[in-house]
Amino acid sequence: MSNLEHPIRQSRRNVLAGAAALIGLHAVRATAASTTAIQVWKDPSCGCCNDWIDHLQQNGFSVQASNEGNNGARHRLGLPRRYASCHTARVQGYVVEGHVPAADIRRLLREKPAALGLAVPGMPVGSPGMDGPVYEGRRDPHDVLLVQRDGTATVFSSYR
Repeated sequence: MSNLEHPIRQSRRNVLAGAAALIGLHAVRATAASTTAIQVWKDPSCGCCNDWIDHLQQNGFSVQASNEGNNGARHRLGLPRRYASCHTARVQGYVVEGHVPAADIRRLLREKPAALGLAVPGMPVGSPGMDGPVYEGRRDPHDVLLVQRDGTATVFSSYR
């Protein structure tokens, strides 16, 4: 009997391993299908820009970064300088300026407002990319602005 049990156990292990591999493959496909491409313009030596990119990647964005700075991109995309920060992005036709949380970008893409995009002017401490250990948990209150094509803006999200 022990001769029969061994092949049966071996066969069961192979079936389970195959199922686990198939589930893993589906998880990889689902992750790949759920990523959202975003293009980012930044300065090559900016650490907080890289930290923001890490935040996006951890939240399902596929980032294409350009290290040529962001002033030209911001101008080309039509975002007024008063909303400026250290990096500019474009995702599905929207402009994203500064340290905008991934959740707000996802909300923008879900709601699809008729707007130019989102902006977090300046570099508020506690926003994604400006929240590392060096800041010792400090969080400055700030708003994510929904910028209209005419240059006006309203508050999209507040962080207090």
